[in-house]
Amino acid sequence: MIVLAVLYIALGFGALTALAAMILRIGSMLAECPDSGPSVRAAAVTIATGFAAIGAGGVILIGAVLPLLSDAALAGFLAALGFAALCLGLGFTQAVGTLRAVMQDAGNKVDVAAAA
Repeated sequence: MIVLAVLYIALGFGALTALAAMILRIGSMLAECPDSGPSVRAAAVTIATGFAAIGAGGVILIGAVLPLLSDAALAGFLAALGFAALCLGLGFTQAVGTLRAVMQDAGNKVDVAAAA
């Protein structure tokens, strides 16, 4: 059971790290826009930090259930890892949507300022 718990922690936090890095990478690519770049760069760091904090809490909470499933250790491990991946994926989708909304909002403000 200890091996599965360590494997869960490694895979769960590995996925969390990869997704947070993807948010930062997407933010840096979106920040190349001259109009909304500074806003997007700051938002990407903030969103990635929040995603990492919430995701870490989720991975830990889901992992806390593993000892309760010691009778079916492999099934519990797979269920916990699948649920963690699902939750992280949903959080990632929300984070990227928020980042896109920040970019559009910053672009709209520049358009309004240029029109005035």
